[in-house]
Amino acid sequence: MVDTSHRGRTSPGVLIRYAGLLTLLFTETAVAQESAPSAGGHAVGHIIDSVRPTAESGIHGFFELLGHQPIAFILLALALGNLIGKLDVKGVSLGSTAGSLLVGVIISMVAEAAYGITYSIPGVLSSFMLLLFMYALGLKVGPQFFSGLRKGGLAFVGVGVIVWVLNWVICYFGASWAGLAPGYATGLISGSYTITAILGVGQSALSSGAYTPPVGMTVEQVGANMAAAYAISYVLSSVGIILLIRYLPRIFGRDAKADAKQAEREYSGGATHPVPGAPGALVMGFSPYDLRAFYVTHQQLIGRRLAQLAKEYPQVPILRVVRDHQVLELSDDLVLEKNDIVTVRGNVHDLILEEGELIGPEADEALARNVPLEVADIHVGSHAVSGKTLQELESHGTGGVTVQALFRAGNELPLGPASVVLFGDVIRLTGPDVAIKAAAKALGGRAILPTLKSEVLYLSLAMLVGYLVGIVSVTISGIPFSLGTSAGCILAGVGVSYFRSRNPEFGGPVHEGARSFLQDFGLNAFVVVLSANVGPKVITALGGDTLVWLALIGTLGALIPPLIAFWVGFKFFGLNSIIADGAATGGRNSTPGLNAIIEESGSSVAAVPYPVSYALTTVLALIGGYFAMILS
Repeated sequence: MVDTSHRGRTSPGVLIRYAGLLTLLFTETAVAQESAPSAGGHAVGHIIDSVRPTAESGIHGFFELLGHQPIAFILLALALGNLIGKLDVKGVSLGSTAGSLLVGVIISMVAEAAYGITYSIPGVLSSFMLLLFMYALGLKVGPQFFSGLRKGGLAFVGVGVIVWVLNWVICYFGASWAGLAPGYATGLISGSYTITAILGVGQSALSSGAYTPPVGMTVEQVGANMAAAYAISYVLSSVGIILLIRYLPRIFGRDAKADAKQAEREYSGGATHPVPGAPGALVMGFSPYDLRAFYVTHQQLIGRRLAQLAKEYPQVPILRVVRDHQVLELSDDLVLEKNDIVTVRGNVHDLILEEGELIGPEADEALARNVPLEVADIHVGSHAVSGKTLQELESHGTGGVTVQALFRAGNELPLGPASVVLFGDVIRLTGPDVAIKAAAKALGGRAILPTLKSEVLYLSLAMLVGYLVGIVSVTISGIPFSLGTSAGCILAGVGVSYFRSRNPEFGGPVHEGARSFLQDFGLNAFVVVLSANVGPKVITALGGDTLVWLALIGTLGALIPPLIAFWVGFKFFGLNSIIADGAATGGRNSTPGLNAIIEESGSSVAAVPYPVSYALTTVLALIGGYFAMILS
């Protein structure tokens, strides 16, 4: 401990133990004491003497530190959870989300049971992280969402309803058959569904008088029963559903990755390229064109302006001019001189001007050949080019570029020389930056190039709109109905990506690395915060036969419904196994489960049916929780 009995004098040594992990030793030598009479020396002495231990030592101190520093708790659980999630035992692994959740619950339970330390991290942090995940996911699946509704909307609804009905039946009648006290059934539905709002609905039934506890029980006891059932079933169902959803296709003998690729083809309408604004859209593709550099020796080129040559030879634009080892700035008035080096791009046959005569000898000048290639989306905004074929456009200043894809109203069109370009289409080009900019000008748009810049403006505005829409609540017969902020934000992401597929200038493109980080980090941080807060509640619920029943009924209520719903979707509705899995996890309201099948399949296509069954069952689960409370 720090000796504070003699103020103004520096103690010979101060040992500070910080959480059992860091030991700081402040020691002053005899020489330092002799030179300490100055005011500065006394000030240092006061500062050092005022330092106190901030936690106990050893393991106790370690857990106390995590309680004082919630950020440390989150980062530790994320690190250990991701390590555990990567462990593979005979082809089975937890994954990062389940691993993080499990580590967080274990740490918080040990802290509560062994040292009486109760962790509590503000819920606003976990809520915000979840919303980031949902928005990032919406950006990924937006273009496929509406086509998914057209293809299997009714099947998605059917799968969701099956999950909800079976969950309610198992939890309500299971609690009744086991003789559990009032409140437990509602808590089981809430925890097994991982919808905390159901507790609020149950509490509303109590406070409004819609349900009156039996003689000998108080409203507080019923509320405690709900909380205990929620805590037990929440933890078990959260881990269990992640593993179930992850391996459902494998259980039924399906290859998740192969089925995901097939689903992507089915829900893309035959498209082979990502739509404008989508992650991974602006990736350089194959090009039959080549860059060539030549010395200007042909008499037809010497003394000619670039504007004249561009008009006469639109298929072979001059991309760079090097003179005396200097790169010249391109302009329409630039006049070529003998022995200039010009860089052109085109098919080999197009490089021949007349009668087999080339521009001149080919050059290996590095400055001439080092022309960066780009890929860009251009929104056609010129009525002058509308209705022309791709072949015709080559004579309108679009030479030297390769057409990689053509989109209309967010749908990819067949590509060929006779493909017609209309006003409002989006055309994806690859080629040198100079040629792409020239083509964009001719098409009446601007080149949307890959970027590493963040899109905080669009993210903030879109999430704000989604959040506000999600919190709008309508109360009917004492039951509040709302879309929910999670559903609101994923639909906001869907909306942004949908508009970008029509016009990439609408804040696009989103960088896939940034989007993927938001998705992974957002969800894992969410479950870690949640695990810190729910762990202590599990401890208080332990004890007696009730614990066994809560664990059994909660687990069955969480896992049996999506298993059966998946089977119905796969066998009777004929859904692709990954699409059926996405509908089932949406029906179970399990965002971590959705992330698990995304990891397993290596595709986000499972998120296409997720919002449909998710939004529907969120409303149904609230209604079911209310009536479960009244009927108990």
